[in-house]
Amino acid sequence: MSTSTTSIFTFVAQQMSIYFGIPMLIGGVLGGILNIIVFLSLQTFRQSSCAFYLTIMSIFNVGLLAAGLFSRIMISGFAIDWGQSSLFYCKFRLLLLTTFTLMSLVCICLATIDQYFATCSYPRWQQLCNFKLAYRLIIVFSFISTIHNIQYYLFYNQIQSPLTGKVSCIITNDIFSRYVSYWFNLVCIGFLPIIITVSFGSLAYYNVRQLTYRTLPLVRRELDKQLTAMVLVQVAMSFFTLTPFNILSALTLNKSIMNDQIAAVKIQASLTIGILLYYLTFATPFYIYICVSERFRRQLIYVLFEIHLNRWRRPRIVINQISPEF
Repeated sequence: MSTSTTSIFTFVAQQMSIYFGIPMLIGGVLGGILNIIVFLSLQTFRQSSCAFYLTIMSIFNVGLLAAGLFSRIMISGFAIDWGQSSLFYCKFRLLLLTTFTLMSLVCICLATIDQYFATCSYPRWQQLCNFKLAYRLIIVFSFISTIHNIQYYLFYNQIQSPLTGKVSCIITNDIFSRYVSYWFNLVCIGFLPIIITVSFGSLAYYNVRQLTYRTLPLVRRELDKQLTAMVLVQVAMSFFTLTPFNILSALTLNKSIMNDQIAAVKIQASLTIGILLYYLTFATPFYIYICVSERFRRQLIYVLFEIHLNRWRRPRIVINQISPEF
């Protein structure tokens, strides 16, 4: 009975990876590209530091889905792991995966903090929302993230099991393994982004409700309302998609639970589903924006059909029907 239950868990996880992961990969990459096009095409967004963070986040999301979710689908859905045959892929995949994940979460945290400062009533705090500061912060965090994640390239290696002969791509340094399990996974890309975004998102929501009582330009007020609504709903979505993976990751650190073979198989299968939900955080921003903001839907239609379609449309050639005179 227990064996059949574990096999059911494994089968469900495999089917979820295929039939839920593939549409999420296609839709997430397409949505991320559309986000980048809209944010870069309109001057309103190009002058906003919050929109700049969302643009950079969309770029990292596309890279994360292409590098991380695709390989996860191949591993969990089709049992194809290129990390077993290529040492470079084993190392480089984890380097890209952790860098894109960390930077995407950094961007949504910065966007939430930016909207809190942008909607504050103190002019001094509003001055922190500027493009130059945003540009510098992205450069600094990108540099820190890359330097930090080089450790993945150094300490991930291919190890062959003496019992089964199966090659695995795992961490070979015990200290770094504990650091990744207890600090990086649970804190840096786990509960810390949730705490930051929920805290500053709640404060930004309170500030937005007070915007109608302040003397602000109409364009600035509408933009702040639009961006705050987009960011807040994304924060709420991130809370529900990140939390299951964090809880399951914490359970895998409990040795008393993982020593039970049947329980370990169930948790690992559930963790596969939790990872898919985790990727949902990075695949849904575009669809959140078009559902939440009517203004964003109008901007999307304007950018696609009024700007880019007209740019690629061929000019009409008028044929001269008058015969030449000799």
